[in-house]
Amino acid sequence: MASKTKCAAFFDVDGTITREGLISELFRKMVRYELIDETKWQFEVKPAFTRWNRRVGEYDHYLQKMVDVYLDTVKNIDSKLINHIARKVVEQNYERVYTYTRDKLRWHHKQGHKVIAISGSPVELVREMAERYDMDDYKATVYEVGEDGYYSGHIIPMWDSRSKRAAVLEMADKYDLDLDACFAYGDTAGDYTMLDMVGNPFAINPTRELLSKINENGELRSRVTIIVERKDATYELDVNCINLI
Repeated sequence: MASKTKCAAFFDVDGTITREGLISELFRKMVRYELIDETKWQFEVKPAFTRWNRRVGEYDHYLQKMVDVYLDTVKNIDSKLINHIARKVVEQNYERVYTYTRDKLRWHHKQGHKVIAISGSPVELVREMAERYDMDDYKATVYEVGEDGYYSGHIIPMWDSRSKRAAVLEMADKYDLDLDACFAYGDTAGDYTMLDMVGNPFAINPTRELLSKINENGELRSRVTIIVERKDATYELDVNCINLI
């Protein structure tokens, strides 16, 4: 049996720990501070958000529109300013979390497990969340900063399944982890490999695409736990009994 020090819990952040996407909050605050031109929101991002909000469009499309505008905006902006805004976003939103994953974070700490965030949100946000929840480590999307302290426009993503797989392997090597004893929590297809790599995977309010991928993988389907939290109730579902309609 693996020792406690060989075990870790990997957490996605947006939609898994937090009920709202932190990058969405960051984007809105940047519009408020007039760092992002409001017309960019009105004509490039809002249509994708509206379609997703009405459940006739995809969240990933909305996210990509936001990321494109965000990347274009932060280029040549002082990173200290974005760090300040990110700190404010987390201060105001870090408690708006799912009770299930909040309780799991506490449980893993009590068990002596490593607690690690692996998130597609900008590293400025994830670093603040990791500090708030006393996490041991984190990996996130990096918008690179040049020697002058300004963003260069180059990006190292962490929202896709391939990047998250590499991050898990890096952490496993860094902390000498037994992945069969580890836990992972995620909600979208980007978290698929992270869930597939550990012995104890949890899909939190999973998207249709993630459920479809789980259903296609019999071995993962046999050990995954599906959690749905709505209002003041949390449900554990048998993936074999879920009928997508």
